[in-house]
Amino acid sequence: MSAAVTDITGRSAEGGPPPPGRVGPLGRLGAWTAGHFRHVLVGWLVVVAALGAFAPQVTSALSGAGWQSNGSESVKVRELAEKHFGGTGSSAIQVVVSSRSHQVGDASVRRVIAEVTEELKADDRVGEVVAPQPGASISRDGRTAVVLGGAAADTDDMVRAAEDLKDPLRKLSTADVTVRATGSSVMWSDFNTANLKAMIHAEILSWPVTLAVLVVAFGSLIAAGLPLLLTMAGLAASVGSLVLISHVTPISIWAMDFALMFALALGIDYALFLVIRFRAALGHSRDPRRAVEETMDTAGKAVLLSGLTVLVSLSAVMLVPAPAVRTMAVGIMLSVLFVLAATLTLLPAVLAKLGPNVNKWALPSRARARARGERTRSSRFGAWGVRLWRQPLRFGALALAVLIALAVPVFGLKTAMPSIKVVPANDSSRQGYALVQESFGKGAPGMLQVAVPDTSVTATLTALKSTDGIAGVLPAQRAADGSGWSLVQAMPSVDPSDPSLTRTVGTLRAELPADALVGGAAVENLDLKQALDDKAPLVIGVILVLGFLLLLVALQAPLVAAIGVLTNLLATAAAFGVARLIFQDGRLSGLLGFEPQGFLDGWGPVFFFAMIFAIAMDYTVFLLSSAKEHYERTGDPKQAVVGALTHSGRVVFAAAAVMVAVFFTFALADPLPPKEMGIVLGVAVLLDAFLIRLLLLPVLLRLTGRAAWWSPAWLRRTLPAIRFSHD
Repeated sequence: MSAAVTDITGRSAEGGPPPPGRVGPLGRLGAWTAGHFRHVLVGWLVVVAALGAFAPQVTSALSGAGWQSNGSESVKVRELAEKHFGGTGSSAIQVVVSSRSHQVGDASVRRVIAEVTEELKADDRVGEVVAPQPGASISRDGRTAVVLGGAAADTDDMVRAAEDLKDPLRKLSTADVTVRATGSSVMWSDFNTANLKAMIHAEILSWPVTLAVLVVAFGSLIAAGLPLLLTMAGLAASVGSLVLISHVTPISIWAMDFALMFALALGIDYALFLVIRFRAALGHSRDPRRAVEETMDTAGKAVLLSGLTVLVSLSAVMLVPAPAVRTMAVGIMLSVLFVLAATLTLLPAVLAKLGPNVNKWALPSRARARARGERTRSSRFGAWGVRLWRQPLRFGALALAVLIALAVPVFGLKTAMPSIKVVPANDSSRQGYALVQESFGKGAPGMLQVAVPDTSVTATLTALKSTDGIAGVLPAQRAADGSGWSLVQAMPSVDPSDPSLTRTVGTLRAELPADALVGGAAVENLDLKQALDDKAPLVIGVILVLGFLLLLVALQAPLVAAIGVLTNLLATAAAFGVARLIFQDGRLSGLLGFEPQGFLDGWGPVFFFAMIFAIAMDYTVFLLSSAKEHYERTGDPKQAVVGALTHSGRVVFAAAAVMVAVFFTFALADPLPPKEMGIVLGVAVLLDAFLIRLLLLPVLLRLTGRAAWWSPAWLRRTLPAIRFSHD
């Protein structure tokens, strides 16, 4: 191997191309897997069988709660209610019993109330059962009553209890009496069930489209099946892991949904990149083992870096003190880890075993292209790269103008926690919610709970009654255990999703005695949104900084790393701008079939930003690593841009097409959250891949020229030496 020193342009001191690097760790790993196919295959079969055996338990093992801000004032109120007031806090199950023609005191209604009480008492997760009370839980017209089943378990188990109880309780209805369970626990049960069904349905719909795009992208049926191999291995292992982790700490059911989505999306991306590079290597070496070694030493590095950037982006979400949001990130990170592991071990072993058969059952057009020697190069993308090099301002200005125009609306973006509208109209919680509002008042479903020491009860009641936005105050309930706490319930004058409730709660927290704590289900949502808003700048900042550092280490040049991060940020801003137009302003709501809430769901800025940035970094790494490889070989910025598009443009295009197809199928879902997620992520991929990676980023590399790849001497000495070229 040559020991010639290279200058900052990547050329050798003698002026020729940079010296070849020796095979790195990933190349050696690829060579080992190529020579030990049986060991690798058996190892993965054991892992998938061992962890996959737990996968069928996923829907029962994972939790439906966790939508709270740990340590918040409202959570403290719920904990006090569970400890001192028979569990009559926000996670209690409310059962609405309503008659069209009889009073609550009539025999037919009392019989149904007794059956409801018996049903609740038979479940050991339900604590104290509170009978309807005149002036509190019996309506003024006397035809509607609420039976309260206190929580004797944690919030996750109460959601499971709601899932088990809501249908038996519904069946207690008669021709004249309607019985519906509602409340926070029942709402989260309905919410999770509806969204889980919708996401699984969307995944099923996406498979035919995905398979079609894969066959076109890979050009052969054998190669098209490889991403599915990675997806199934990664998904079975990650879902089984989630079940095991759930025995230690509660994991949201949404973690499985996102694990499923990312296992498919990243499995396709990574397989595309490695398979196409393997075909190129096989074309000039004819030795499958050497081809795998070269593939892993080049494309394998890009895949590893891409996986690390996804993990880093999502790890920042762990800063948010909300269990549901954290565990969704955990689900994605697990799927990424297992898909990445399968890509770097199982896929190389399979490729080496297949050898030239990877092209078997090829499409006729691809077979003719290979016969002409066009194995992995795309002349169309190469020609596009040359055109961008010649006319950078013409195309770059257009792309930049479109992205900025789409990003501008982001400055008016509003967020809030989802309203009852996200629950299907025929579900128990929404129907019970409507009955409570109709019988008790608009703010009744969002009753505020104030936990206060007995010594401050009088002052608390006085302050509550004089506060604007409070429609009524119930008498204080003293704790029967002599703990010295009292619980006061107050009904807001507005619907729980009304923005003015935030002001009312803020006023109460400022004017109530200092030892009074304000909570309730609606306030828990407000506290969660506040925590998400407070942490969003920190999470976004951490993602940007860590993303820059990873690109800096990989690309060894500060300017190109900064360009990668800033273009990602622009794509993300444009995606959120589109989200504002659709979900807040209601543009296209009729076409997409939803009723706009007037805001984006509160977890969007943090969670969607992390997901979008992770996906954007995926494409950034693929394109820039290819550009760096060509720059290392030639020292020519033009060759870096044109070569990257020639060799990686089709990969980025095909991978983006699959992701857009997968994400946009979620737009067909009836519930709003998966529809919101699918459209936001689909638009983000569309903008990022086609306007930034295949247009604006090459233009910026053209305009910055050699400066993009320059780095100071002290930085080169500090960073580990990473090369993407292989000779």
